[in-house]
Amino acid sequence: MSSMIGTQERRNQLKRLDQYRTLVLNADYQPVSYWPLSTWPWQQAVKLIHEDVVTLVRAYPDITLRSAHAEHPLPSVIAFKRYVQQKGKPPFTKMNIFLRDEFTCQYCGEFFGKRTQELTFEHVMPQSRGGKTNWTNILTACGGCNLRKGDKTPKEAKMPTLSTPYEPSWFELQAKAKKYPTGHLHETWEDFLYWDTELEAG
Repeated sequence: MSSMIGTQERRNQLKRLDQYRTLVLNADYQPVSYWPLSTWPWQQAVKLIHEDVVTLVRAYPDITLRSAHAEHPLPSVIAFKRYVQQKGKPPFTKMNIFLRDEFTCQYCGEFFGKRTQELTFEHVMPQSRGGKTNWTNILTACGGCNLRKGDKTPKEAKMPTLSTPYEPSWFELQAKAKKYPTGHLHETWEDFLYWDTELEAG
């Protein structure tokens, strides 16, 4: 009976720990990805620590994983021992378009931040006139500017754009994503997310 109680208590403990995630750094101690922020379930982090693929960098304070034979810290931050290179080109996705254009309407210049539901895709050359849905013909626009431009080109609508649409690199997208951290950020992660920000002079 006591064995069954112990097993149930362990299950309950692991369930409580499901809220904890592990920040994943590359070998240069920068996040593998900023958007979405590269985090894993702690179980996956523990597995790779034991497989010697990653190094434990930070642990959640005052939380210990107990097994039948040992106690282990709950990993908060880990780092790959070998550098993981982003392969291929960035996918043409809604979020990557937002990142490239920095969540800003490319016509009026309004910044929308987390209000992404208020941003739309705008075809520079309208689809009705043969415009393609690809990196070089899509910009972010607010609903008002999108409606105002309609089926005209920016020149015809007298609405110059802030930028020319283009296909970004992984490096550029991640560099821009540093400005917009998302989700829950544990205090043990802050050194690795904000270490390169400029300090205010006092």
